[in-house]
Amino acid sequence: MPHHPFDPLAALRTPGAPEFDVFVHGTVFLDIIFAGMPAPMPGTEVWAEGMASCPGGIANLAVAARRLGLRTSLAAAFSDDDYGDFCWRTLEQQEGIDLGHSRRFPEWHSPVTVSMSFAGDRSMVSHGHASPVPAAELIGEPPRCRAVFVDLADEGCLTEDGSGWVAKARAQGALCFADVGWDPKEEWSRTVLDKLGHCHAFMPNATEAMAYTGTTTVHDALYRIADRVPLAIVTNGAQGAIGIDSSTGEEASVPALRVEGLDPTGSGDVFAAAMVVGTLAEWPLEDRMAFAALCSALALQQFGGSLAAPGWGDVLDWWHALLADRSSDSYHRSLRRRYAFLEEIAPHVPVTACRRATATIAKRGDLPS
Repeated sequence: MPHHPFDPLAALRTPGAPEFDVFVHGTVFLDIIFAGMPAPMPGTEVWAEGMASCPGGIANLAVAARRLGLRTSLAAAFSDDDYGDFCWRTLEQQEGIDLGHSRRFPEWHSPVTVSMSFAGDRSMVSHGHASPVPAAELIGEPPRCRAVFVDLADEGCLTEDGSGWVAKARAQGALCFADVGWDPKEEWSRTVLDKLGHCHAFMPNATEAMAYTGTTTVHDALYRIADRVPLAIVTNGAQGAIGIDSSTGEEASVPALRVEGLDPTGSGDVFAAAMVVGTLAEWPLEDRMAFAALCSALALQQFGGSLAAPGWGDVLDWWHALLADRSSDSYHRSLRRRYAFLEEIAPHVPVTACRRATATIAKRGDLPS
């Protein structure tokens, strides 16, 4: 990992500890992202203000975790085409992610996603084929790690009876963090949530949480989830996030930061990675959620999925800029109170700490507005 990364778990590392902090499995896409554009209309050509190409899909989460200092291992299928070469090289050499459980496959082309961001939202077009081998064959014995991250809808990761490679990781002490994507059939099967008995944390967005729990409010959805899993977090876009950690007896609500979003691609993955960091580092729930909200907000202000994932250098740049800002309104005073925990971390973060890559065009700075 370049730029002398800050290790948020340094105080917890002991001889014989797991080699990796987080292990993830999924599909790596080549993401081609257009941002800063009007809504596309059939039969017209529109021009975007910015464009970026980077590894996407599960790579968004892996890159976000690594840039925040977690020792990260990724299991995925890669093609031997030029797109696969680019993604493999970027993840392994530039980001320092372990690909020991990933494989290259000839005559299998890379999955590709084109993402178009406009009016604060995005549309995506994807193309790809299933992995040449199932997850169990690709992964084999998962590495010892502190945490794994899974999609509940992925049968290859976690089955209702708790079997699969995730069970092997859990048997070695790993905490299981889970998410779930949009159900394209909109059936919202309750059996998906039955898998939560094998998980430590579940972090859906508000729409998904209410749909899967059959509730009509975000708080009711949170309570239903908290009955099933120790750490329950529900994100709600500009409304922030709410959470319950029954293992520590904490409940918290944090607002979103005031930022003008440029590209939402990967911001949810950044939030999730930051929550894993805070949980493994044993921070209070409110600090974990505030940190995740900040990292997600920083990602929203840049083009390009994994490219936009902030590192510790970006986080501390934001904090120092906030302290230097003389604004005395309630919003800025609230920010200084909410993020005061960063003051204890800041002296341990080197000035050369990891900062994110630069996308095709950088449009806005990451200062509080």
